Amino acid sequence: MSKAFRYSMGAALTVAVVSIGTGTSMGTAAAQPFSLPPSQESEVFPLPDPDPFYAAPEDLAAHRPGDVLKIRQLPPSYYFPGSALWELLFRTTDSQGRPIAANTTYVLPSNHVQDGPLLSYQHIINALGHKCKIATALYTTEPLNQIREAVGLNIALGRGWAVALPDHLGPRMAYGAGKLGGQVTLDGIRAVQNVPEFQVTNSKVGMGGYSGGGMATAWAAALAPTYAPELDIIGAAAGGTPMNLVKMGEALGTEPHPAFGLAMAAALGLEREYPERVEVTDHLNDNGRRMRGLIGNGCTNEIMFWGAGRSAAEMTDNQQTFMDLPEARKVLEENSLELYPRVPAAPLFEWHSPTDVLIPVDSLENTLRRYCGAGVAVQSLLTASPDHLSAAALGLPPALDWLDARFRGEPAPADC
Repeated sequence: MSKAFRYSMGAALTVAVVSIGTGTSMGTAAAQPFSLPPSQESEVFPLPDPDPFYAAPEDLAAHRPGDVLKIRQLPPSYYFPGSALWELLFRTTDSQGRPIAANTTYVLPSNHVQDGPLLSYQHIINALGHKCKIATALYTTEPLNQIREAVGLNIALGRGWAVALPDHLGPRMAYGAGKLGGQVTLDGIRAVQNVPEFQVTNSKVGMGGYSGGGMATAWAAALAPTYAPELDIIGAAAGGTPMNLVKMGEALGTEPHPAFGLAMAAALGLEREYPERVEVTDHLNDNGRRMRGLIGNGCTNEIMFWGAGRSAAEMTDNQQTFMDLPEARKVLEENSLELYPRVPAAPLFEWHSPTDVLIPVDSLENTLRRYCGAGVAVQSLLTASPDHLSAAALGLPPALDWLDARFRGEPAPADC
């Protein structure tokens, strides 16, 4: 089974790289020396959130997906001036079909009207630690852990839309598990609509996100017809979406990479979500165990810092290839939208750079072509940007305009 580690690392590298969304630039940074106190090597990963709000109730399994387990009002946030905020803990489902508790943050602008538009926006969360959740980042004083997409969200709030911000990595901070993100997103929408005081019980729902957030959004759109058919989803806007994790893994080697920290983070995240199928920890050497200790509860910047210029070959003594390992491959297949046979029922707006080297553009095009063939109204925007990161900012305003038209009831255009 030692081949599983190298396979997971190679495939996870692409998942991680395409999910970079903080604007952090590592360039060609040299690898940093390891320095981990031995006592930290026995830490639990992820460390439990110390806030008792996130503890699941004992009767969790008795609740239905989307049931609200706990609710609390939050202090005002400087990110969203003039809006009221709440946090909800709700019941959802993990990748194995088991009940789990996840959280979402609900933002209600002062100009929202009863049953007005509701937007579920899936942020890019490149992290393994609970301190990196959106609900935490809203109030952090850490300058490197800021919410970069707040400017766009204030456009939505200014239009009177209520906004839900799910922590779509779930309670295990399972970075890389796209299907899980879709389920958490849909149950987070159910949860806020289950609270009458939030004024969105009968609201039309839009969804949006980019890169890793786009993956959660696109998965939510594809799962909705069977997982949450009662939701009135008017459309989904997903940008820079990784559609095929298998193909991404096959395209990668084991050479050093400036974003390797995110690669290892994704491997660890998949191991958390699929512990019986993806083995990583048992095959780490001393370097790998030190790296796990450094990033296992980390956020983007520390993950990027410690992993810059490193490779999977440094983290394990196994030198075998593993592309034929059945279970690891199945996990990636199960999280690849190009290979998922069902299609969204709602229209889709997608945007990406035609020269994006971090995602396989052909997989994106193949998936959209299949959606079009099934009758989904798909509109695509090719940004003028040549790279993955700048395309995020260029496509968000048109995506919000597209959602605005859907909320107004205008027919969805299609360029299939």
